[in-house]
Amino acid sequence: MKIESQPWTSPTPPRRVLAIRLQAMGDVVISLPYLQKVREQLPEGATFDFLVRAESASLPKNLNLFDKVFVIGGGRRFKLQLALAIALLPRLLLRRYDLILDVQNSEISRLTRRFLCPKAWSQFDKKSTRPAGERTRLTIEAAGLPFNPPSTKLVHKSDLDTTALLRRNGWNGEPLVLLNPGGAFPSRHWPTEYYIEFARKFKRRYPDTRFLLLGIARMAPQAASIAVAVEGTINLVGQTTPAQAFVLMQKIRLTLSEDSGLMHMSWVSGVPTIALFGASRSDWAQPLGPKAAYLDGKPFDCYPCMQENCRFGDNRCLTQHTPEKVLAMAQRLIG
Repeated sequence: MKIESQPWTSPTPPRRVLAIRLQAMGDVVISLPYLQKVREQLPEGATFDFLVRAESASLPKNLNLFDKVFVIGGGRRFKLQLALAIALLPRLLLRRYDLILDVQNSEISRLTRRFLCPKAWSQFDKKSTRPAGERTRLTIEAAGLPFNPPSTKLVHKSDLDTTALLRRNGWNGEPLVLLNPGGAFPSRHWPTEYYIEFARKFKRRYPDTRFLLLGIARMAPQAASIAVAVEGTINLVGQTTPAQAFVLMQKIRLTLSEDSGLMHMSWVSGVPTIALFGASRSDWAQPLGPKAAYLDGKPFDCYPCMQENCRFGDNRCLTQHTPEKVLAMAQRLIG
């Protein structure tokens, strides 16, 4: 499917660029390494701004990537979001953008682009089955910019007290492996006992390893079980903001994660990442790059069911992947 666009045709690069991503945290994170590559190609003195929803604003605000991050509030209430976006339009108009990269393609992002009347623009293909990262890259290239592979050169403005937080919890600089049983629904969960077995086997192979647990309160029971069973595990579930979690990725040696925002934070940071897909679609959300790998529910006919609970009650799409299988994949990734 052809991406809708009006490409930049001038021989000189644009000097005022706006990118728009108004989706959930994980989707915003996926866009960042591609937008980082855009930043690296813009001339010195060019302006590169970002428009994002309030719930996802802390991550881009802590990056040197953007000159200004514009925020739309309103939570998940569309009418309030729309009203706040319209109120923001005069401020955006004063920025006189040459190019708008609409990597959202929503009613609000299209309204914004049409009101601002840039010389060039492109908008995200929402119907494609390509991975979200690939669709972001193709959106940028459809705007007339050069080949745009993701860049992991994301620079954080602040450590956000993350090093001190680790040290307060017993970390002394050991290699960290992130375990993330953070899938949104039961059908996306790899068994807790599999995480424990993987961790024990990994630690026998790499004895200096410390395991780290991050995420929201929903995953606290699984995290507590892992922390008790695997000696030396640092359990920070419920103790970090998304922006802090993103900074912590700079200290991670390997990530093993279910389909979640943390998984995307990992691979866009260049961390070797293994993603586990249960009921969700790997073709849309798979991590990309030479340091990324994933396991999904193939060859089961029921995959991907996209249901909250497994109809068979055993999450067979995930339990088919044993700790030994995942360990072998991890060893290949980290060499």
